[in-house]
Amino acid sequence: MGKRIAGTAFVKVDSKQYTLAGSITVSTDEAEREGLSGLSGVAGFKETPRVPFIEGEFFATDDLSLKAIEAITDSTVTAELANGKTYVLRNAWTAGARELDGAEGTLSIKFEGISGDEVK
Repeated sequence: MGKRIAGTAFVKVDSKQYTLAGSITVSTDEAEREGLSGLSGVAGFKETPRVPFIEGEFFATDDLSLKAIEAITDSTVTAELANGKTYVLRNAWTAGARELDGAEGTLSIKFEGISGDEVK
């Protein structure tokens, strides 16, 4: 019996849904670990905080404003994926520059937040 693990996805910012064009990437990791080794072998690892994010490629539809996207500084962003999982960023902002690809009608947007959770 098959089970869908990829495909349809939805992203909402404060309950307003934006139209995904292509890729979506989610990371709710709170920390990043890196192994530490020296001349005598592996000593252990270090752990540093990491900023959770939801990143995707969106269509530049009539309801998507570059200025409104730029102004996002304290929002709730949710990503609902085809595998049934839902991810939430809290106190989220848009990170990096927003660049509209006029030939394709798309815009890559990265949302970062204070915290990220898998809720389902």
